Amino acid sequence: MPTRIEDLCHQKGLKMTDQRRVISRVLSESTDHPDVEEVHRRATAIDPRISIATVYRTMRLFEEAQVIERLDFGDGRARYEEKRDEHHDHLINLQTGEVLEFTNEELERLKEMIARELGYRLIGHRLELYGVPIGRSGAAEPG
Repeated sequence: MPTRIEDLCHQKGLKMTDQRRVISRVLSESTDHPDVEEVHRRATAIDPRISIATVYRTMRLFEEAQVIERLDFGDGRARYEEKRDEHHDHLINLQTGEVLEFTNEELERLKEMIARELGYRLIGHRLELYGVPIGRSGAAEPG
């Protein structure tokens, strides 16, 4: 069964090789935001013949076709996620690197209001929050 990424690639006229199918499957099944090296590790577990160069080329192709999105969370690694229609924001745990996705309607209204007050119509945005867990050993307490 084709993945959503594979379907989007077909819609955009991209040729889907077996290796691209494996990479699209890895990305579609990811619940995290893997970097290229992690995509390569997962892809070679399925097909050991996939080179890191193939993963880099495929990721660039998928990004240019707008079927995946590149994310930069300030840790020096480009991360990726499947491009989706529904909007969401990210909270990055600075202790573990875990990335949590969230939506908040109040925050969305506030962003629209800020843009309007500044004389703009908001057509897109990206919000990334960086934090550490509250109440765990070594974590910052509110203050």
